[in-house]
Amino acid sequence: MPGTVPLPLGLDTAGLQVPWYFRCPISLELMCDPVTVSTGQTYDRDSIESWVATGNTTCPVTRAPLADFTLIPNHTLRRLIQEWCVAHRSLGVERIPTPKHPADLDLIRSLISQGPVLPALRKLRALARESDKNRLVMATHETRAALVDMAFGSAQEVEAEAMAVLAMIGMGEAEAVELVGREERMTRLGKLLGGQGTTLESKVNAGAVVEAATAASGTEARAVLGAADGIMEGLVALVEEKANARAVRVGIRGLFALCLAKENRPRAVAAGAAAALARHVVEGGAAGDPERALASVERLCRTEGGRDAVIAGAGGSAAAVRALVRAMSGRSAEHAAGVLVVVVAGSDALQVEAVRAGAMSHLLLMVQGGCSERAKRKAQHLLKLLRSAWPTDDSIANFHDFN
Repeated sequence: MPGTVPLPLGLDTAGLQVPWYFRCPISLELMCDPVTVSTGQTYDRDSIESWVATGNTTCPVTRAPLADFTLIPNHTLRRLIQEWCVAHRSLGVERIPTPKHPADLDLIRSLISQGPVLPALRKLRALARESDKNRLVMATHETRAALVDMAFGSAQEVEAEAMAVLAMIGMGEAEAVELVGREERMTRLGKLLGGQGTTLESKVNAGAVVEAATAASGTEARAVLGAADGIMEGLVALVEEKANARAVRVGIRGLFALCLAKENRPRAVAAGAAAALARHVVEGGAAGDPERALASVERLCRTEGGRDAVIAGAGGSAAAVRALVRAMSGRSAEHAAGVLVVVVAGSDALQVEAVRAGAMSHLLLMVQGGCSERAKRKAQHLLKLLRSAWPTDDSIANFHDFN
């Protein structure tokens, strides 16, 4: 029997009679991508996938065990729903789009088997762009290893396309070790990131590959990547690409990953990373992963020459202090406090500037609030450091929790 239900289309269609067999038995909403399970029942793909993902192994309607979890697209029903939508267009109903079905392993293997040819790589790139599910299917050692081979040593256009796909699906440890262990590939990666005549998109994809390789490998591999000519400088240049949010984000994440290795920190300071990241923090670049940016600044400001570079990048000591106090909120608070400790140490004037900028209220909230123990220790250290600059206010002077 037909029923009256609100359509999930963001439309004012109250009172419209929707055939019951067009509705998903789980969500009771109009199906956009109907699929049939092994029991013969049809559901909307998102609903049945969520049902299975939460650990259910039975058919929601029949309660019979699902013999397998294969979802077969019900093209006939989808076409009927689309025709019904078109027929009711005058009532504000929009036609449901034809769904793009997830990639399968056989298709990915078929495309990879074609080798370094542009049409196959462009199809892989399109699939990777479509959904997380596709990227998960593609993230096998077989696919990644093949893409690494194509991304180094192929024609320039093929190389760029393979690098773009690799940037989206990431790398495993085996592929990262293979990449880092070959000097010619490190040289090529450095030239892509820091060389002249490379498009910004290619530089961003190369930066994403650096981050993927560091995430999948250990400290030794990070040191090799950080020492390769052009890589550190190229990542710093991406942070400076203020008009391209993805470039800034990739640059910050790449520098953060490399600076986890202590031996890379002097190299990063020499390449201008401390100044570039401090400049990003002062300018309030919220879209570029501020937590990682500040975490890197904290590491670098404790490296020789790092404190001076951070202050220079921030536009002076006072500007650096004010920006760091502003950053002492949310998940970035711990790292902002850590940098402030280094910046204001030994300077009465900067300690007074920090108090004037409102550091005290932020620090007291950190100590009293739900921060991690490490964050609280940093806040307590900074409170002690700023003691001489405190205003004569009993509510602060009598505060003992920082001890």
